[in-house]
Amino acid sequence: MNLFAVGDLHLPGGQEKPMSVFGPQWEGHFERIAESWRAQVGPEDTVLIPGDISWAMQAEDARPDLEAIGALPGRKVLIRGNHDYWWGGITRVRDMLPEGMTALQQDAADLGPLVVCGTRGWLIPAEGAPLGEQDQKIYQRELGRLEMALAAGRALAGSRPLAVMLHYPPLLRNQPESGFTERMEAAGVSLCVYGHLHGAGIQAGFRGTRNGVRYELTSCDSQDFRVRRIIPEEIPEAPGETGTAGGAEKN
Repeated sequence: MNLFAVGDLHLPGGQEKPMSVFGPQWEGHFERIAESWRAQVGPEDTVLIPGDISWAMQAEDARPDLEAIGALPGRKVLIRGNHDYWWGGITRVRDMLPEGMTALQQDAADLGPLVVCGTRGWLIPAEGAPLGEQDQKIYQRELGRLEMALAAGRALAGSRPLAVMLHYPPLLRNQPESGFTERMEAAGVSLCVYGHLHGAGIQAGFRGTRNGVRYELTSCDSQDFRVRRIIPEEIPEAPGETGTAGGAEKN
């Protein structure tokens, strides 16, 4: 299995909202992503999609976007982004997914060579710039949701690698840590994939390895509107108990 990632697809959701309003680089962006996807991803591969999938406001309006993603090769694992207003109860989301797609919401999925945990995340407090009262409440709530996802992931993983998918960046270049990084490090996470950052903001996201966790920013414009391989197929199948599949997938 190869593991790929591409986030922030921002499909139209039945709305007249061309992404080119955010700059000419967004012209025909999904067509370019899909072309790259078909050229690289095989049926046994997995693609992580860390949120901001569709501009739809209602679930039914997101269905054509989900079907467009579902028609591409490989298994897809997705989480909710801050613009996914169509994403309501997780049971309904999972019921409307095409085959081969998995939605995570503070839980985990077994990918075979590794286990991925997923939740949305939130803004993180910065030195000298604490969060406001409401943002701090959401931040604490999302930390709890990450703990739930990690617990689900540890129950599945055994001795296999553990990965996390967030929408919001858990770490910025000018910030040494956050509650998200602390919890991932304590859980022995080896990989964190995130999105959310665009344009000039791309430079703010931390990319690289810190305290044993490799951080990968995968918003589509940060990687030239292509899917990007995160892990090649040479992943050793670790010995020990592997557990049962986590999350919910349409099969």
